[in-house]
Amino acid sequence: MPSYIDWLRDLCLSLPHTTEDIQWGETLLFRIARKIYCVAPLEPESQARISVKCTPERFAELVEIEGIIPAPYMARNHWVAITDLKALRQAEIEEMVRTSYELVFQKLTRRQKADLSSEKPKKAARIRKAPLKRRRK
Repeated sequence: MPSYIDWLRDLCLSLPHTTEDIQWGETLLFRIARKIYCVAPLEPESQARISVKCTPERFAELVEIEGIIPAPYMARNHWVAITDLKALRQAEIEEMVRTSYELVFQKLTRRQKADLSSEKPKKAARIRKAPLKRRRK
């Protein structure tokens, strides 16, 4: 596993309600309410090291920096991929991850946010005891 993955995992898992899993072969995903906010391919041959969402203005700034490209498949949604971790300081990358988390969190529905903040387990759906009969005319 690449060395930067440890600090990235520590950072992402410190953010409230973050979950992690591996998908698409060897890609580590960090999510909130099942919505991805950070992607880290684990394959050494992968061009991207970390991908995150950013604002349209920040996207335009970042893709001008050598070592940062529009994220494949997600650039239209203002995601960038860091291909060279030396392109930015670690603190800047951490801030990008936090911003990505906030952008994704802000897009969650009220219900999703309420589910996250709720300490109680979700209520079970009501089950009708008997089917309703149709009235005949």
